[in-house]
Amino acid sequence: MPAEPTVPPDLVEDDPGGRRVRRLLTVLALAAVLPALYLPGLTHDFFDLKIYMRAMRWWADGNPLYDYSQPDRVQGALYFTYPPFSALLLRPFAALPLGATITIFTLLTMVGVVATTRWLVGPVLTRHHLPRLFGLVVAVLLAFAVESTRETITFGQINMLLVVLILADLLFAVPQGRRWAGVAVGLATALKLFPGIFIVYLLVTRRWRAAIVASATAAVATLLAAAFAPRDSWRFWTHELWATDRVGRTDYTGNQSLFGLLSRFTVPEKPDRLVWLLLVAVVAGYGLWRAGRAARAGDPLTGLTLTGLVGGLVSPITWTHHIYWFIPAVVILVDAGLRDRAEHRLRARRLLVLAGATCLIITYGVVSFQDWGVGPARTDDPFDVLTRNTYVLLSLLLLVVLPVRPAAGDRVAEAGVPRARTARWSRWRPNSKLASNGQN
Repeated sequence: MPAEPTVPPDLVEDDPGGRRVRRLLTVLALAAVLPALYLPGLTHDFFDLKIYMRAMRWWADGNPLYDYSQPDRVQGALYFTYPPFSALLLRPFAALPLGATITIFTLLTMVGVVATTRWLVGPVLTRHHLPRLFGLVVAVLLAFAVESTRETITFGQINMLLVVLILADLLFAVPQGRRWAGVAVGLATALKLFPGIFIVYLLVTRRWRAAIVASATAAVATLLAAAFAPRDSWRFWTHELWATDRVGRTDYTGNQSLFGLLSRFTVPEKPDRLVWLLLVAVVAGYGLWRAGRAARAGDPLTGLTLTGLVGGLVSPITWTHHIYWFIPAVVILVDAGLRDRAEHRLRARRLLVLAGATCLIITYGVVSFQDWGVGPARTDDPFDVLTRNTYVLLSLLLLVVLPVRPAAGDRVAEAGVPRARTARWSRWRPNSKLASNGQN
């Protein structure tokens, strides 16, 4: 009987020391590249935060809040456009030195990035038995590299506060059936209207109590602001809310919404509102239908990610710093790819390639390294359509192909919540046919 071929020991046993060196080099490489993405020429010197603070001081001096304006060479006149409840929370910062406010906002955003990345990536690392510390460090560095995070930090935006509230509610409080489930989504909606799409998501997934709590919280916060500033509140809800020109030019490349895409085809004229509304109805209907199916399959992360992508597409104005939802989309693609690698290698490879391509796209971005000029310009060739609408097209693609992972609701337990608390999710588990297919 012939002897079995021997395999060199170095091919059988991985060298722990070499593995640690490779991980360290990966982290150092990412950490070395990261500062280059935050070079002064690519950042915004806390432009939006400075507008907020000047508007707060203007308001504190007794002027009408929504009369404040500031000229801008790209967007024209810029105004304070947030709901009155946001102004109520921002006003105390007007008493602080600007440098202190910038420091506070930056640190809070950084903490938010680290916390939310841990919430998203931790369960995936546990499920696939991947090195936790290394995986979290790499994921956090990548999260800081993407354009939405860079724009949030260097503009001085409040987006990460909203993301923390939304994820805390929809990944933890709602699945666990907490009595206060919905409060955080309601507060986020009162701060900035975009998160209101997640109240619709709660309705689609038949989380009636959480939807009512979220709606009531948003209403109470809005009424509180109205009691403090009745005239400004009346003006916002009856007039300024509908004046999209106060936010900036809708055709500007930084506006990565369906309305922005249409505006770039029709500028200097406005797009046909009926065409836009039809597109909104189709995209919202399909996206929320998929989000509801994901939730019922026990995959709340995919459900809320699809909802976030829908919100970015249907909003008239969606700046690049608003589109955080590509980050959880990448996590979902990687998780699904790792799950499929044993039985469905081709599908797993496609998912992982799409995850890598998405990472590259959202790191390079659509405005960070481009000079689109100051004046309005139509998209008049296929290359312009692709480069000026990259996030819109990527969002539409992910809306169709983002996988639903049946019974992924156990991620709550993996994140450190006792498994018994996930029992309420049992009624959301997919039927046997859906579970066996692993697809919508």
